[in-house]
Amino acid sequence: MIRILIADDHLLIREGLKKVLKEAIDMRVVKEAVNAAEMLQTLKEGEIDLVVLDISLPDKSGLEVLQDLKRDYPKIPVLILSAHPEERFAVRALREGAAGYLTKESAPQELIQALRKIIQGRKYVSPSLAERLAIDVKNPGMKPPHETLSSREYQILRLVAAGKSSKEIAADLSISINTVNTYRSRMQEKMGMKTDAELIRYAIENHLID
Repeated sequence: MIRILIADDHLLIREGLKKVLKEAIDMRVVKEAVNAAEMLQTLKEGEIDLVVLDISLPDKSGLEVLQDLKRDYPKIPVLILSAHPEERFAVRALREGAAGYLTKESAPQELIQALRKIIQGRKYVSPSLAERLAIDVKNPGMKPPHETLSSREYQILRLVAAGKSSKEIAADLSISINTVNTYRSRMQEKMGMKTDAELIRYAIENHLID
């Protein structure tokens, strides 16, 4: 039996997932969490084989939570289930260690198929995402600028785009202001931009902020 933890702050989504998974005799939702803190606390109790993680949790970005999960529970696979389209976060999520990425518009049978594949130690991507990944490998120069950023640089990009100052970002991430400014300089250099206004406009145009 595959024991699943669902982390999503919407009751309707959690109930819908449980209903879908009742149709599968080999998997069961054993735990639920409404935010990142509750999910991480639940994982400490053990007895979880797989996590279904919403990318937009109220207390922490799903991508940040994914980093915590892969650091503390590297053997537990994670399926990202998101309201956001694949082109927005899927490549980044897979790079951060997700075993798969599905949108909430996916068919129920695709969800079950994805979970079974992931629990076998494999990756799950949709045909459209697989095609995009193949194009990226063949033509690495065609990647959008934000996909050249490291995890920390991307995190800071999103915080800058949300209007936060270096001081606020430093406090949020528990790092020094000088470190934040170093990351900002690297980020601007990689993306060919010189001002926060340019970064914010880019983030908005590419739907990188919630």
